Amino acid sequence: MSREEIATLVHRYADAVVHRDGDQWVATWAKEAVWELGQGRRVEGRDAIFELWQQAMKGMTAVVQTVLNGEVQIDEAAGTGSGRWYIQESMRRADGTDAILLAHYNDTYVRTNEGWRFASRELAPHYQGPPDLSGTFLNAADG
Repeated sequence: MSREEIATLVHRYADAVVHRDGDQWVATWAKEAVWELGQGRRVEGRDAIFELWQQAMKGMTAVVQTVLNGEVQIDEAAGTGSGRWYIQESMRRADGTDAILLAHYNDTYVRTNEGWRFASRELAPHYQGPPDLSGTFLNAADG
């Protein structure tokens, strides 16, 4: 059952991005979580993570995050797990330009009294640029 619960967690996260639902989005994180976005951007603690997300969302007038595929490993006895989920994010930036992000998240999970939550999410981008994919693909081996 836990794999399905983790998949639901990942999908709730993406749904909250699309609908800009801050309450739903922040509820996917554990209190002492860590969010790593690459290039030295590391945020610790649910409140700080939420603050960064709110600022990031202001930079987009529209965004759709789609969860593509993923895998999960669970240690039921410990109440922890890890996983990798691929995403595609299409966005219109506040300056009117369109962009797409192709990436995966390396996740860790923790079971709390409220259910499974993200203990950490590390974003590993493969491409970020124009939707026609004319930009530079990043080396997947780097992330």
